[in-house]
Amino acid sequence: MEATDGAEESIAMTDWTLVERRLEVALTPRRRPVAVAFRDEPPAGVSRFSGTEPSGCSFWRLAAEGRTFYTVPADHLNCAIGSYTHNVPLPSERAVELEQTLDMMTGLGYVRMEEIPAIPRLERTPGAVVYAPLGDTPVDPDVVLVAGLPGRIMLLNEAATRAGVAGLPMLGRPTCMALPAVRGGGLVASLGCTGNRQYTDLADDELYVAIAGADLPRAVAELDGIVAANATLAEYHATRRRQLTSVGEPGSRARPAVS
Repeated sequence: MEATDGAEESIAMTDWTLVERRLEVALTPRRRPVAVAFRDEPPAGVSRFSGTEPSGCSFWRLAAEGRTFYTVPADHLNCAIGSYTHNVPLPSERAVELEQTLDMMTGLGYVRMEEIPAIPRLERTPGAVVYAPLGDTPVDPDVVLVAGLPGRIMLLNEAATRAGVAGLPMLGRPTCMALPAVRGGGLVASLGCTGNRQYTDLADDELYVAIAGADLPRAVAELDGIVAANATLAEYHATRRRQLTSVGEPGSRARPAVS
């Protein structure tokens, strides 16, 4: 999906407030889902980010806390890896930072240089990146980030599968590559990375799902049915566990319990 200025898109804009509310009821996330939109130009009526952050994913934290704003490429220069995934060229005087970062990571055994070309990145540099809590997004998002406990994120993944949304293999580091990975469509789970967890306060028991904004409404439409089915199956499996679990003496043959 190519970046647009959003004028035509807003005519049939999805009710993202309702979408977020349905996600909140079904998934009970600890933080708000984040809408991310890549644009050629800043959208009208949206404030530009003022200040500095150490990484592109730091903007996710601000949006999850309730802020709506846009960034420009210069705001992403503090993270060499994030600049790479967002196709933001470092200025000549800072170009060495990417090499230095990669040298450090490879020296630690964290990443191999041959892995770098396989990391997804945007096809071209965005003129502006819009961040917002999903329900407050001023434009239709290209990607929506949902963070939560695995047992709850599982429900969104199952709903997306039922809706026919293409699922991609789970991603790890760097977390920010999840955005270009699904910008054109689909869903991917991401375990996050240590940098992202430091910059966004993502807890050790949480992970992400990144889903294309165009695909999210279809997935959310299936959530109620998936949640109800899982509740019924949880009772079914709990009953089977009670009925069929027994522990025998060492060396003896366990027999199923009789209900």
